[in-house]
Amino acid sequence: MEPRILAVDRAYTPDRWIGAAEALNLFSRGIVQTSFGDVAMTLRGGMNAKTGKQSILEVHSILVVDSKSHVVTDFNYAPLDRRRLFKRDLHICAYCGERFSHDKLEAEHVTPDAQGGAYSWENLVSACHPCNQRKGCRTPEQAGMPLLYLPYRPSRFESLILESRNILASQADFLLARVPKHSRLHS
Repeated sequence: MEPRILAVDRAYTPDRWIGAAEALNLFSRGIVQTSFGDVAMTLRGGMNAKTGKQSILEVHSILVVDSKSHVVTDFNYAPLDRRRLFKRDLHICAYCGERFSHDKLEAEHVTPDAQGGAYSWENLVSACHPCNQRKGCRTPEQAGMPLLYLPYRPSRFESLILESRNILASQADFLLARVPKHSRLHS
């Protein structure tokens, strides 16, 4: 699997994950200001007619892109899906506290959909099937099932960690250093 590169803007705010083709495109356009972290991939080009040497570009795991199209303005970036939700909650049921595999968890509305609860980071927790069924269409208070942790919207830094399946150590260090202290990702 091709490693993913973390593109950050010139203020070092993470923009998005990119692949080798986009990284090469950024280098060829001359808009990579600097790069750091571990070498994520080595791209090999053609042979130089004068020197007879092959061109080689070592792409580091984090690229600082100096371009108006790579200036982060949406700081609430946090796409919501079940995989990210379960990862945010460390695969722990919010009611019984047990850890479950992805296929044994459900996205559970704290305030039920039937009572106007939104499908949002702030209203969803991970729950095992038995707990979710027991709670039903009631709030935790109505069901007598207190939450073991509160739902929250991940920061942009957390969201990028939750989004990537194969994150390199240098990328994790960079992002985790900027994750709020209340995040469960510090656990």
